[in-house]
Amino acid sequence: MQLTLPYADLSFLRTISKKMGWTLKLQRKSGIEKGLEDIRKGNVFRAKDSDDLIKQILG
Repeated sequence: MQLTLPYADLSFLRTISKKMGWTLKLQRKSGIEKGLEDIRKGNVFRAKDSDDLIKQILG
């Protein structure tokens, strides 16, 4: 079973699980997994050169 919650609700879930005697196991994604997920979603940007990259980052 898998349950997906917002990160903000995690402390509430920990409190309830402790009181109910449940076991809570968190799976965290590595940086590579997050990057590959972004690529699959199309969250990628291309820069023509280093100046364009800096403009995208700061702009």
